[in-house]
This record gives sequence, structure tokens and C-alpha cells, in this order.
Amino acid sequence: MRKVFSLLLASILVLTMLPVLAEPAAVLDTAFTANVSEIQKYGNLVLDAKASDLFNAGFAYGDMVEVAVNGQTCQMPVGSNYSDVDQGSLICRAVYVEGGDDYIILAINMGDLATTAGIATKEKIEADPGYVWHMNEGVTEPVAVSITMAQQGGYYDEWVMHQLQRTNNREDYAELTDAEYANFRAVTTTGMGAGKLYRSSNPVNPEINRNKEADAAAKEAGVKTFINLADNEEVMRGYEGFADSYYSTQNIIALNLGVDFSADEFKAGLAKGIQFIAANEGPYLVHCTEGKDRAGFVSAILECLMGATADDVVKDYMITYYNYYAVKPDGDRYQAIANSNIKKSLATAFGIEDIADADLAACAEQFLLNIGVSAEDIAKVKENLK
Repeated sequence: MRKVFSLLLASILVLTMLPVLAEPAAVLDTAFTANVSEIQKYGNLVLDAKASDLFNAGFAYGDMVEVAVNGQTCQMPVGSNYSDVDQGSLICRAVYVEGGDDYIILAINMGDLATTAGIATKEKIEADPGYVWHMNEGVTEPVAVSITMAQQGGYYDEWVMHQLQRTNNREDYAELTDAEYANFRAVTTTGMGAGKLYRSSNPVNPEINRNKEADAAAKEAGVKTFINLADNEEVMRGYEGFADSYYSTQNIIALNLGVDFSADEFKAGLAKGIQFIAANEGPYLVHCTEGKDRAGFVSAILECLMGATADDVVKDYMITYYNYYAVKPDGDRYQAIANSNIKKSLATAFGIEDIADADLAACAEQFLLNIGVSAEDIAKVKENLK
């Protein structure tokens, strides 16, 4: 397992490293040490150290650091958000807000570091929070982590390019409608029927303060079937206000999916979601928490299946980045985000080099067949969405 993990990390590093400084920067002499205090739902490793301590030790955003964990060593950049790196890439996420958040998380963006590193195995459960992690045999607790400098500023230019700021305050988005604030919209790509498929942030989870707007928009659109990618039944029904929502009166499947699109668990859950669309009446709404990553990927699969072009898919996907971060399609950041997210995710899922050169409808259909959706269910989904 360690050999496989080391090869994976080496591959990630080669693929995601950008131009480095012309002259080697000074390397810190001492290591910053900590322990893993928590494994989050998606396999992210929370450390028992503070981001402020990391910065006081001489590290900064945009540095490349060498991290030793569970007897293995890899390199990753120090960033503030998961989106500071491409999907599938490693990040040392250090979050510090004066008087507020102050923590460090080691993660693979849209991946599962705990599983990939062979640290622990996740078991799904029905009780809140919907999962429990079991340490693998031979893993010593607490899991020790050591962080040393690999190259100061080695990722700085790319880090600046990726910076995105979002708030959860409605008043900060005065230029958006309530539906846009909730990242709610109809999917209108080529081949998709009008008013057949919608996507949004979570209509019942209050975490990002958009649930009421998303629920109201879904009600206005007459959505009848919801594909909840983020929660299990107990967690979903436990949100305050769930029983009073429009959402609670409709057809819902709660899939409790992770964020690693290549994982067998994700594919099996997605197959159930597609089968649910085939078996139930529309209009349909796909959502996760923000309606950005998991919902973006699943929406893109359905868009491709129905005949969308690569440009269609990217345009729809990037509306989310305008709704949350005001990213407009007139700069380098727009293309950088699209290239490192939805284009990369679909190319990986379909086993192709570039989505611009592919028959996306055929690719999507084959992908769904490969994950266990029957040809009959695929045909029914097409009928329901045309």
C-alpha cells in the first residue's frame, strides 16, 4: 500500500507542479510537528496544531512543503482553500482568521487522503454523522505528522491565481437574485429539455445559509424529484426546519457520497441516483452542499448524455463560480478553474485526453454502463430529460 501511495503522490506532484523560483530559497532547519486529531467525512486529516503556529514557524501560503505522515513522505503546497489546487492534488490547508478559525488540514482536493495513505477505512452508518473511521492494522495512534520546507514560494503564483473568496451573508450578494445566491438554476445545455433538470446548493442544510432560497426556488420550479449527493437519510431529516420545507414533501434519494469521483463508492452511489431519475417523475434537482463539485460533476455527466458540447458543459459549470466568487469569463482565472476542475474530472472519468475532441454523449453513456446503470435505465433517463 505504501509503495502505491508513494507512486500516486509522485504522479500528483509531477502533474501539478508549476514553474518554481529561479534561485533556491532558504530552507527552514526545523520541522513543524503535529498529530492527526480527526479524520473528516471525506478523508481529510485535521491536525492538532494551529495555522497561526505554522505561519509563526516561517511557513506561508504558496510554499511547497514536504509532509511525512504514516511513514510516508510527499510534497504539497500550503494553501487556504481546497480549490487552491487542481482536483486530485494534495494540499496543506492552513486556515487562519484573526479571532476566528485557526486550523490545519491535510487533504487531496476531491479525494480521500485517509484511504489513499492507508491510514484508516471508512464505514458508512445511519446514525449522525453518517460515517465512522477505523484505523488500519499497523497504524500507530496518534498518527504523527512532520512538515518541513521544500521550497519557499514554489507554488505562490499558482496560489494567487486560485484565490477565491465566498461569504455566507445574503447582503454581500446584493446583485444576485435569491435563486442565484442559492446557486439554483435550470440546466439548459444542448439536448436538455426546458425545465427538466435543475441544480443548486442544499435546500435543507443551513451550513452555508442558502437553504431557504434553494428550497423556495425548487418549489417555484415545481421540482418533484431530488438527488441529494451529500447526506444520508438521518442527517438530512435532522436539519432544523426540514419538516417544514417544500423539499421534505417530494421524492428524495439521500446518497451520502464522498468527493472522490473515481472511488467505487461514489460510482455505486451515482448509479443509484441515475436509477432514481429513471424511476421517478421530473422535474429533477441535483444538489450536494454548495451545488459546486459533486453536483457539478453529476450535472455534467447528464448534460453530456443529453448531447451537450464541451463549451456548454464548461459554461454551465462556471456559473457556480460567478454565483459564489464573481469569476467572470474574461480572464485567466476562469480558464484555469475550468481546466483544473470540470474538464479534468470529465476527461478522467471518460478515459480521454481532452473533452473538446470527444463524442461526449457516447462517453457519458459508456461511463454510466461501466458503473452499473442498465441500458434500459439510461434510455429512460434520456426520455425523462429530453
